[in-house]
Amino acid sequence: MTIGKATTFRFSVAVSQSRDATQAGQTLGQAAKNGLGERTADLAFLFFSRHYTDQAEQLTAAVHAELAPRLLVGCTGEGIIAGAEEIENAPGATLWAAHLPGVHLTPLRLSFGQDEDQFSATGWPDDLDRETESPVFVLMADPFSTPVDEVLSLIADRCPGSTAIGGLAGGGHDLGGNRMLVNDEVYDGGLVGVVLSGPICVRTIISQGCRPIGERYVITKAENNVIHELGGAPALEHLQATFESLSSEEQHRAHRALHLGLLIDEHRNRFERGDFLVRNLIGADRTSGSVAIGDVVREGQTVQFHLRDAQSASEDLHVLLAADRSTHQQLPLGALVFSCCGRGHGLFGRPHHDAGALRERVGDIPVAGFFAQGEIGPVGGSNFLHGYTASIALFSEPES
Repeated sequence: MTIGKATTFRFSVAVSQSRDATQAGQTLGQAAKNGLGERTADLAFLFFSRHYTDQAEQLTAAVHAELAPRLLVGCTGEGIIAGAEEIENAPGATLWAAHLPGVHLTPLRLSFGQDEDQFSATGWPDDLDRETESPVFVLMADPFSTPVDEVLSLIADRCPGSTAIGGLAGGGHDLGGNRMLVNDEVYDGGLVGVVLSGPICVRTIISQGCRPIGERYVITKAENNVIHELGGAPALEHLQATFESLSSEEQHRAHRALHLGLLIDEHRNRFERGDFLVRNLIGADRTSGSVAIGDVVREGQTVQFHLRDAQSASEDLHVLLAADRSTHQQLPLGALVFSCCGRGHGLFGRPHHDAGALRERVGDIPVAGFFAQGEIGPVGGSNFLHGYTASIALFSEPES
């Protein structure tokens, strides 16, 4: 699959479901190379299911032998996404390759340690700092060995204003169970990725898959991740009132899909889709009337309850993709998708939803990605770790 229009960039994608890693790698490398024509593969992403975990070195070596990319990064996933197809619960590997003349690519490989309460990262590139203009980080991390929030804080400190997008590797169920790779090196922990800078546009779509319900409230009493009061009343009272305002069908869904959205920018006059950072409700105390969420909150912050279901998730993704299409001159030429493993067939009741929505809205472009254990992407100008989200990177020529 390649782009037909004349452009300095070129993208291609390939997929294989062969159980033999070497054969799969050869098939992927040959197909991706053919898709690029005579052009070099400057950047390539390799995503593969857990079925290849023990053969990751063979898979990577075969891809290198056929495609010879300047930079290859990738990881395991709960499933993979290739073109308009999502392969869940079956062997699958996909290779996405790009010819990106003039674009600067900095490989990332970070490992982590902790001395008492002090977080430390090893491997930060020496030439990557505040002077790097508008960098875009594409990240893949092992969830069992990577303190993602601290990494995002590190990126914000060293490269302020940068964009980070990506996902947490899947397939493994404990430390050492996942695989991450950079070029011909395969790791079972830490973080890998690439930083892009220069003449390229990488637009992000962060679909949290929720819709706001009920009223907005201001947190008037809180501690860490526990909200004691909203608008001067016990938080649980407002939660119960919001729940009771729902239809019986919505109440049934809300038992397992009710969340809280934290307003990112308090200074805006009107709030729209994407202005809230959605977090899980993780508990409630009927005695005190407090509720706990999966993030630290502060007093004075505006919040609103959100409901997540298949219809809301589908609508959210389509609206965001349509908005991108209507507001940018340059059409996407390729895309990477990092979709939560809680989406897919399990949420939508049918396969290929996110990949199909992308195909419907942006056309037949080379797309690759994987089902992740957590998704990384910007909301309100800051980078966050999400859940149940589809984080999408759209690659295009720079806007004129």
